[in-house]
Amino acid sequence: MARSTFTLSLIRMNLLNATTRYYLLLALLVFVGGSLGLYYGINWALRTEVGEQLADRRQELLAKARANELPPVDQLAVLLDISRTPRPLGFRDTILLDRTENELVPHRQLTFPLTVRGEGPVWVSLRKSLVEAEDLLGVVSALMLSVLALLLGGMVVLNRWLSARLWAPFRHTLAALRQYDLQQHRPLALPAPPVAEFAELNQALNGFSQRLVADYESLREFTANAAHETQTPLAIMQAQLEQLLQVPALAEDPAVAPLVADLYGATLRLSRLHQALSLLSKIENRQFAQAQPVRLDQLLAEKMAQLEPLFEARELRYGLDSSLPVVVQMHPGLADSLLQNLLQNAVKHNVRGGQLAVYLSNAELKVTNSGPAVEGDPARFFERFRKHNAASESPGLGLSIVQQICGYYGFGVAYSVAEEGTCHTLRVVLKPGAEALPQNAEISLVATE
Repeated sequence: MARSTFTLSLIRMNLLNATTRYYLLLALLVFVGGSLGLYYGINWALRTEVGEQLADRRQELLAKARANELPPVDQLAVLLDISRTPRPLGFRDTILLDRTENELVPHRQLTFPLTVRGEGPVWVSLRKSLVEAEDLLGVVSALMLSVLALLLGGMVVLNRWLSARLWAPFRHTLAALRQYDLQQHRPLALPAPPVAEFAELNQALNGFSQRLVADYESLREFTANAAHETQTPLAIMQAQLEQLLQVPALAEDPAVAPLVADLYGATLRLSRLHQALSLLSKIENRQFAQAQPVRLDQLLAEKMAQLEPLFEARELRYGLDSSLPVVVQMHPGLADSLLQNLLQNAVKHNVRGGQLAVYLSNAELKVTNSGPAVEGDPARFFERFRKHNAASESPGLGLSIVQQICGYYGFGVAYSVAEEGTCHTLRVVLKPGAEALPQNAEISLVATE
């Protein structure tokens, strides 16, 4: 099983930041609402207080007028704003010029009628400055804004502190999961942090890893036992069938000889299938951990030399372009299996008198061969037991093995067809990003006699 990798992908927004944003938004809305309510409440209270003071002054003047204690209107006009023409009655706000400060000042005004004995009714306007109320509201607003800034800043600082301290066990767990390798055959040993939720998470992960290791060991043991126990009977059957084919009495019965030959062929196919499935299982279980430098160019030349009799038997024109040393870090057995399956696939699915070209560089390994026309997506041939020809004796696992080996070492692999499906190309990218052979490049071919 590959190294376990866990990725957080909320556009790089972690859980604590996302939660804090909602808290900040809620705090901002509540604070703004509360500040507006406080502002208008204080403003209403101050205006109400000023109105009450003006009303008390009005009652005082009315009481003096009823008691005939008011001075004449001319003397009273020195202290009050008095008009003998009617004015709008009641409370209202007005702005007057403060001659001392030379600025406009808001006032609260109350106008009412007043009857002075002997002089008739007059209209009196009492005023009181609202400067103190405005100053008080300004101080309150500045104080509220300061508190808001401190509140928001404190929540941001608290979020950073919580992220660094309280979430440290979660980050430790995440790092342990990223570095966990099942090939070490050890379960996770995560500690129990003081936060209950993280402790439950670590406990669940420890139990999960223990079951995972136990299942992996059981699977690996079963695979090894199955491969060993089935290989021996297959070898015995194959050896006995070979001996049976050499018995002289078998040639005397023409009806039995084909049956034994078919049985021997089926045994060979079963043996190849067993080997292929065992190899796939070992690759998937990552049992090839001992990678070492492998001269892929030398190994490829050896494989081509070994298959020359097969090339000649199929009358293939073949060519190899591998002028530079190519070194890859692989298990030697997997490197051998990779080249063997690529070349055998190119030969097995070729046509008599066809072509086979192999190109190797530090960037890629490319095998191109002629073959019968195919339609559809060629990537389907990487599926297990998928064959070009359903009647073929091949188990259909060669390209699956190639794909598994490439995935094991991070190589890219692609299958493409051209020329109306008769030109097949298998390309293994050894070093992504390196310069590769152009698609229209040609490799010289050697014709066999």
